[in-house]
Amino acid sequence: MNIQIISVGKLKEKYLKQGIAEYVKRLGPYAKVEIIEVPDEKAPEQLSETEMLQVKDSEGHRILSKIGQDVHVVALAIEGKQQTSEQLAKNLDQLATYGKSNVAFVIGGSLGLSDEVLKRSNEQLSFSKMTFPHQLMRLVLVEQIYRAFKINRGEPYHK
Repeated sequence: MNIQIISVGKLKEKYLKQGIAEYVKRLGPYAKVEIIEVPDEKAPEQLSETEMLQVKDSEGHRILSKIGQDVHVVALAIEGKQQTSEQLAKNLDQLATYGKSNVAFVIGGSLGLSDEVLKRSNEQLSFSKMTFPHQLMRLVLVEQIYRAFKINRGEPYHK
């Protein structure tokens, strides 16, 4: 399986980079994982509704330029469907079974994802009704993908 994690913004925190690198390494036997960062749109703290849409649209175009035609897209969105780790594992397994071996998980910037990205997505996934920093979500996501592969293989998870 080929998995892309497409996210807005550059990761600066060393501890997050190290955690993500560890899980990407652990995923090596199960999947090819590619982390793609697209630049975030520079914007002032206070934005009008129109300016927010412009920022999300600019970031959205950058995200969409990284997604191929045959890719199954999972957008991380607070309004998305919440799943257990076992459900995520089952979904990934079913995608692979039915020939959808290219999967992209998309994490938006601080304002979220554009409507265009949400329309392109095949499904929307929510990790919680809470808001998380998008940088931290990369680590949480890659850990859950690793956990899903361990569940699907019936292998113990190293805690």
